[in-house]
Amino acid sequence: MGEPVRRQLLLHLSVLAVIVATATACDSSGPKAGTPDLEARGATMTTAKPSRQDLSNRVSLSGKVTMNPVFGLVAPVGGEVRYFDVSPAQSTPTRPTRVATIWANGKANAVEVPAGATFAGRLVPDRSTVTAGMPVVSATLAGYGIVADIDAAQAYKLSDALPSVQVQIKNGPGPFACTVRGTIAALPAGIIPDPPKPAATPSGPPNGAPGKAPAINEAVPGREGATPSEPTGMRLVCTPPADVKLINGAAATVEVVTETATNALVVPVEAVAGTQGKGKVDVVRPDRSRETRDVVLGLSDGKVVEIKSGLTGDETLAVPGPNIPPAKEGNTGPTPSEPK
Repeated sequence: MGEPVRRQLLLHLSVLAVIVATATACDSSGPKAGTPDLEARGATMTTAKPSRQDLSNRVSLSGKVTMNPVFGLVAPVGGEVRYFDVSPAQSTPTRPTRVATIWANGKANAVEVPAGATFAGRLVPDRSTVTAGMPVVSATLAGYGIVADIDAAQAYKLSDALPSVQVQIKNGPGPFACTVRGTIAALPAGIIPDPPKPAATPSGPPNGAPGKAPAINEAVPGREGATPSEPTGMRLVCTPPADVKLINGAAATVEVVTETATNALVVPVEAVAGTQGKGKVDVVRPDRSRETRDVVLGLSDGKVVEIKSGLTGDETLAVPGPNIPPAKEGNTGPTPSEPK
């Protein structure tokens, strides 16, 4: 063996000895490094506790500032509608105008156009039988109003929530409370009835000459300026406070509070399977196992959901909530011709 080869071999042996000694020292100088403990498969890692807060459901509508918008008035009770002869207003009324009554059980229930608006037309024939809440009269608001179109899917959500309306004018004033006028129901075209014909008199024109016929487009006495209202779709009409500056055609956002709950028991929406009516949550037991429990759901703002029953408020819930498996493919249930 030559001298260079022998030196290289000794160098390799020395390096190997150092590595072995270092490993031994590290092993004996402290506790052994181990693998971190792992939770069992399926163990709950994130939890949440129920809490209490005030909650509300809100619906936002796109609207705009409109001059002289039309709105509808409904029958306060079910019965027979009897209209009054209403002459066109010569100025903006400062007091309500009685335009009809609904007769029910021998009692007359008044239908009045509010101050600041004028009669625009009858919506059903005189002496028709109507139901409570049915539009019977259209009216025209004098001045500015906020008008927001309503989608058919939103109608029932909004029907009982009209007292609470807020409006924000785009790049303008707001938010401010807006007073709702009339109903959100779609309105048919209004009807302005002809005035009653004058009673015939015994005396006629001299020598039996025929009377003068009214000229074409001649104004009917007592109906000058009367213009029946056009039909409308479902929409909300409201009026802002008097000190709010409005510009015709300006865009606005109309927010309606549909439901409220005070001091409601709520949980994160991620902890619940289901969104309306009934749902399920997973309650985490002290041993970290899960118990799936049925709950009754209430309002939701998209972040939390109200729990009406099924929880006491002391539970710990797993997040996310129960995983409801999808229906098996092709399992649509028996058809009418199939045996159940």
